[in-house]
Amino acid sequence: MAQEKIQITTKGVPLKLSGTGVNIGQKAPDFEVLDNDLKTVTLSSCAGKTLIICSVPSLDTSVCDTETRKFNEEAAQLGSNVTVIVISMDLPFAQKRWCGAAGIQNLKTLSDHRNASFGKAYGVLIEELRLLARAIFIVDRQGIIRYKQVVPEITNEPDYDDCLNFVKQLIK
Repeated sequence: MAQEKIQITTKGVPLKLSGTGVNIGQKAPDFEVLDNDLKTVTLSSCAGKTLIICSVPSLDTSVCDTETRKFNEEAAQLGSNVTVIVISMDLPFAQKRWCGAAGIQNLKTLSDHRNASFGKAYGVLIEELRLLARAIFIVDRQGIIRYKQVVPEITNEPDYDDCLNFVKQLIK
């Protein structure tokens, strides 16, 4: 199954996404990222729960800060069968510092800086910047991708309502 060609921009300037990419309905590919304590986390280590996976360029930007705080608030309302993770290329040390300063407790931040494993597998690696595109994927408890939103302009926020309404319907 070929991935649809997605075009994104930053302030109107086109960026090239690389990686394999994913489509709705396919098995979510595994990836290997680091948590804030430098421990390896894989998709398979999150098995059995519905996952909201948000990729962001950097937690140290205003839009990524806003998005991550919004999902932290919402994660508290979704229940224990939903896990929210935010993946960026930020170093784990920077993520840990940012989470502490922002009071993030309801989601996990993970770093793809080492191998860009997530970015390549999900087709959201911005090669020329070595950052991740702003995107949201929802993976069901069986490991199938049920939702995909790649934000066309990375300086814009995602459509929170669309994503959150989808996940609420999925977990009913």
